[in-house]
Amino acid sequence: MNTPSKNEITKILDDWNDGKDDAKDRLLPYVYDELKRQARIFMSRERGNHTLQPTALVHEAFLRLSKQSGVDWKNRQHFFGIASRLMRQILVDHARAKSTAKRGNKPILFSLDDIQVSIEQRAASIVDLHEALENLEKMDERQAKIVEMRFFGGLSNKDIAEALDISERTVGREWHSAKIWLYRELHK
Repeated sequence: MNTPSKNEITKILDDWNDGKDDAKDRLLPYVYDELKRQARIFMSRERGNHTLQPTALVHEAFLRLSKQSGVDWKNRQHFFGIASRLMRQILVDHARAKSTAKRGNKPILFSLDDIQVSIEQRAASIVDLHEALENLEKMDERQAKIVEMRFFGGLSNKDIAEALDISERTVGREWHSAKIWLYRELHK
């Protein structure tokens, strides 16, 4: 399929906002590859034998997205930002279910780009990051959104800047600050 323009996706999202029944079905082919790319990014940070696969993560995320009501879709970045949040939540739910069954495995390294964060257990690592992001969100909601979109969504600084209506430079500065804060939070 040809790569859709940003305007085509935004038009379909507008149709979704207007309650057109076929909008969700028309949207999936346009966003599937990007959602799959985001899912691969998420899953690359997980163990190799993870029971949740990228395709399943995409399908679960799109299923949850299609059940959303009252969302005023602004554009493709807004859509992918919310998709990132849902994928994060799916992984957190999955990790919580796994971590209740197992405790105390070998430490792992959890990378935030150039920062290596040591965490006690693979399943718990996603939960720990989620909890740290919730704490960051209480202090600085924008920084938490930037981390979520970049780390979980794999969005570029440009896409994040468009989604949050801020400059790319601000995104870079906030991302740097958030990484430092998360590093300290996760090393307590």
